[in-house]
Amino acid sequence: MSTTAAPTGRPRSAPERARPATRWTKQIWVLMGGTFLIHAAGFAYPFMSYRLTEAHISTHTIGLILAVFGTGGLIGSIASGWLADRFGRRNTLIATLLLAAAALPVLAQTDAASVLFIAAFTSGLVYDASRPIFTAEITDTYPDDPERAASVNAWRHFTVNVGAAATGSIGGLLAGAAGIPALIWANAAACALFALLAWHVMEPDRPMATAAPQAAPGTPYRAAATDTALWLLLAASLAALTCASGLFSALPMLMERDGLSAADYGWAQAANAAAVLILSPLLNGRLARRAARPTPMTGLFALSCLILGGSMGGAGLASSTLGYSATAALAVPGEIAVVVAASDILARISPPTARGLYAGLWGATLAGASIIAPVLAAWAISHGGGTLAGAAMLSVGVLGAAVCWPLTVTIRRSQQHTAHPSRPGDGLPSKQ
Repeated sequence: MSTTAAPTGRPRSAPERARPATRWTKQIWVLMGGTFLIHAAGFAYPFMSYRLTEAHISTHTIGLILAVFGTGGLIGSIASGWLADRFGRRNTLIATLLLAAAALPVLAQTDAASVLFIAAFTSGLVYDASRPIFTAEITDTYPDDPERAASVNAWRHFTVNVGAAATGSIGGLLAGAAGIPALIWANAAACALFALLAWHVMEPDRPMATAAPQAAPGTPYRAAATDTALWLLLAASLAALTCASGLFSALPMLMERDGLSAADYGWAQAANAAAVLILSPLLNGRLARRAARPTPMTGLFALSCLILGGSMGGAGLASSTLGYSATAALAVPGEIAVVVAASDILARISPPTARGLYAGLWGATLAGASIIAPVLAAWAISHGGGTLAGAAMLSVGVLGAAVCWPLTVTIRRSQQHTAHPSRPGDGLPSKQ
């Protein structure tokens, strides 16, 4: 049976916030600003293949190093979430950022393949470690204010996208003049600056003994392992994010197959970024108000899956820069809504002492999707061209939407069980 009882108590590492959350706290401001900083200067991953080529690494080995980086990201998301629960949000954030600041320069300077593998894995572990920490901090800060939590999540998505757009444009302008190693050093410096801001501005983590009642050893792991709602959310998220990742993997494959250049792909990404800038302010308030309702945003999540799958399905039928740009822009409402809806559902089902772990597990679906999307697209294109690739992506989106139905039922049953832990005459003990 699912263990998604309504959260009670305070997380072990979160400071008490007795005052109403009428504005963003210092913690949220630092995390939002730092998120923009490390994404705007996040040159290491998108320019890594160019750096490895300059180091005279073979194409095969480059692929393996990139895969090792992705594997590190998959593990790192879960690990950073667990560490945030165990040792505190601020402590974990500073430690992972400093490790990133130390590992990234190795990628920039070494030419030895064996060292590059170690550096890539280490960098991957901590490259996006702040994401689950930020997710858990939002829930810590606004446990009883889903509308404000959804608003922060929506603006975080906006910040990430603006930062990513800045990475591409700034990196493209500076790569020739400054060199790619300098860009990776700048990425490391951004991580160090974020760590400094967190150390200087964020409130220290409270000792575990006083932050919340101590849970039994292993409880967070058992809660996650047996939580049906969590695993259904992860399955639906993996499907939705596979479609979203297709914008950065399947889309360039399809465009190249149609004889379109990297510059044409840049226009498609520019259309996507422009849509984010236009639609985010329009949608964020609506999404926040929807989160204030007592029911989880599973219906909106399902709609997001269909939008993302439909946009990538349309990409399979496109053949011009204009067509691909249109499909990239059409995906944006789904991109925005799926992040807010997933965060809303996650906040509702996460036990207080495992919010970081749950956020880390959800973050791992991002890494998984980035692996599945290019593999699926490559297989489909090689066996049936763009039409099959579009159909495959559309099917993944439909599958994600379908999973939202049992997810809705599971959460509803859990809420009913929490409200009525034992019915008269059933003889069952109440579930804690």
